[in-house]
Amino acid sequence: MLADFSGYIAADELYDGPFCVLSIVDNHTFRRITYEVLDHDPAHADIERFFRTFQRALQQRELELKGITTDGSNLYPEPISKVFGEIPHQICEFHVLKELTKAVLRAVAKVRKELAATKPKLGRGRPSTTAARQAAQRRKRIDAKVGDLFQHRYLFVQHKLTSAGRRTLSRISRGQQELRTLRDIMDHVYRLFDRRCRTETALDKLARLRQRVRRFKKVGKTLQKLFSPNLEKALTFLDDKQLPSTSNAVERGYRRHRKMQKTVYRSRTKPSISSRISLDMQREEQASPRQRTTHTLHAARQRKVA
Repeated sequence: MLADFSGYIAADELYDGPFCVLSIVDNHTFRRITYEVLDHDPAHADIERFFRTFQRALQQRELELKGITTDGSNLYPEPISKVFGEIPHQICEFHVLKELTKAVLRAVAKVRKELAATKPKLGRGRPSTTAARQAAQRRKRIDAKVGDLFQHRYLFVQHKLTSAGRRTLSRISRGQQELRTLRDIMDHVYRLFDRRCRTETALDKLARLRQRVRRFKKVGKTLQKLFSPNLEKALTFLDDKQLPSTSNAVERGYRRHRKMQKTVYRSRTKPSISSRISLDMQREEQASPRQRTTHTLHAARQRKVA
């Protein structure tokens, strides 16, 4: 598995019932390099032992680790510094943006709740007075606005907006400056991960964005994730163009593992999980020869038909 090692890895853990699978995947070839199945939740000692085993394998082959990508878990920073030293440690961009988008959607939900609380109370039956009819119309407008904010809530976190999406967003956020501020902040967050700038430039942009958020008291309380140190680590890849910005390499293997749980096996034992992963790694190892064989057969059939 280390024959075509790129130097960049993604590490993560997968919880499968009472068991936990630790994996290291090459972040360029998307191939699992090593794994370990635990019968308990991992601690720093387990992660450190796992990394030291991988480090010895690299040293035996005279290979160098250039960068590592993990999610925002607290399990990894300390073992990484102990085993690998001062190595670029990238926090997955997807996990950081996921937390920020959740915070923005919660803020939008809070605005909807506050707006719904302002609906006037109506008496029973049809409104008969001018004041009652005005109250009914106002209640109807508020209901429509709350419904629009719920139906189009994704517009506040969508990466790229179309012209129609921007018009809809402008309409549903009219009169709600807090909502427009949230969308503007998300635009600035997405610009932080622009590959065309360096990490130092992105950190300067982040500092200015944090100062701006602090000025908006209500928004600042909602977007506390914007002040997390993981956001700085998520910008590490901007200085190393070979370092992927996400841990999709290891996540893709876990998605396949979860699919196998549903369609192939349901037994949750340590040997069965280990055997399933070993079989998956063997399948990945034989993928290239299998593809060459399939290509050769197809070419031979085409020549035969011609």
